[in-house]
Amino acid sequence: MSEEIIEGDGFTVKDKRTFDSSGKVREPSEKAEDTAEKAKEEAKRETTKKAPPLPEVNFSSFLLSLSSSVLLHLGEIADPQSGEQRKDMALAKQSIDILTLLKNKTEGNLTEEENNLLENLLYDLRMRFVKASE
Repeated sequence: MSEEIIEGDGFTVKDKRTFDSSGKVREPSEKAEDTAEKAKEEAKRETTKKAPPLPEVNFSSFLLSLSSSVLLHLGEIADPQSGEQRKDMALAKQSIDILTLLKNKTEGNLTEEENNLLENLLYDLRMRFVKASE
């Protein structure tokens, strides 16, 4: 099947119809298929280049991620996308409550290191919350 490729600003239109506008059967075009394949490969390479490697996910990194959310909502760190520092006490409280829930639900199942990290994070974040509430 033949493809006619029309490129514009930020998009590509591929006409895969068997007949052209005059009703004649189109001849297969290998160039169009090659171009489409090259475009797909290029897009895949660009996506791979832009995505940084993600850190290992474990319980400790999960806790640190939640604590970063609390700091963001308390306005102590800037939003990575906008660069703005905004306070949202309700979301900060909710994230602290999630950490408290995790502490209660995982009691007795954590390593000493994980338990100490969770205890220290909760204490620190609660103190920061109180200070930000004043």
